Amino acid sequence: MRITGSGIWGEPKDRDEAKRVLKRLPDLGVNFIDTADAYGPEVSENLIAEALHPYQAGLVIATKGGFTRQGPNKWAIVGRPEYLRQCVELSLRRLKLERIELYQLHRIDPQVPVEDSLGELKKMQQEGKIRHIGLSEVSVQEIERAQKTVPIVSVQNKYNIADRTHETVLQFCEKQGLGFIPWFPMEQGKLNKPGSVLEQAAKSHKATTAQLALAWLLHHSPVVLPIPGTSSVKHLEENVAAGEIKLSGSEWQSLEKGISRAASA
Repeated sequence: MRITGSGIWGEPKDRDEAKRVLKRLPDLGVNFIDTADAYGPEVSENLIAEALHPYQAGLVIATKGGFTRQGPNKWAIVGRPEYLRQCVELSLRRLKLERIELYQLHRIDPQVPVEDSLGELKKMQQEGKIRHIGLSEVSVQEIERAQKTVPIVSVQNKYNIADRTHETVLQFCEKQGLGFIPWFPMEQGKLNKPGSVLEQAAKSHKATTAQLALAWLLHHSPVVLPIPGTSSVKHLEENVAAGEIKLSGSEWQSLEKGISRAASA
């Protein structure tokens, strides 16, 4: 998402750096990239193919469809079956893939029965154009309804150390063995102020607050797959290094309690 222009619209400010970010991924052991046709739109998918195709064995590129764009920071949901078929076909073309390993419905369209939207994706799965299907920004009830039409393997909801609104969805994913992909994983908001409990804990472990937020996600649940976005190689390397941060169980508990108190203050 971050290898596009301002407002997730148009080309990135530094196209060469965006490509360097992508080319650095295999060296760092990153084997999962999350994108969407709406990022740019089309810009992110095009850059991924330009920088990484032919793809290294084992690299999974997940993309999404179901949003139209009208300008910077403008998004409109469209979940009509014929539109989603077009989304898949064009993503395959841009990414230079024969099959998309994980295709996610970017949003459920309130104007279209989800059975119709997912039914079309199921047809494309049967045609060999999609391997797995996931959802984005959904409730437990919506996941359960979707599962009646097609097997769901993952859920992508906004979730981070400062915003745990979807905790019940994460718990459902754990019970069901579904991947949980938190977007906006490093939002710290008011918890990132100088002297905050998050900053103090980060300093004590010689880490940034963003790194500690990522490390917490990895610690918090075995089904979590963070997708921190960046347009900088330096930040990419910092993000990956977060996987090496280790806190004791009591330290994590103390941090969570402190954050809970700060969030409710």
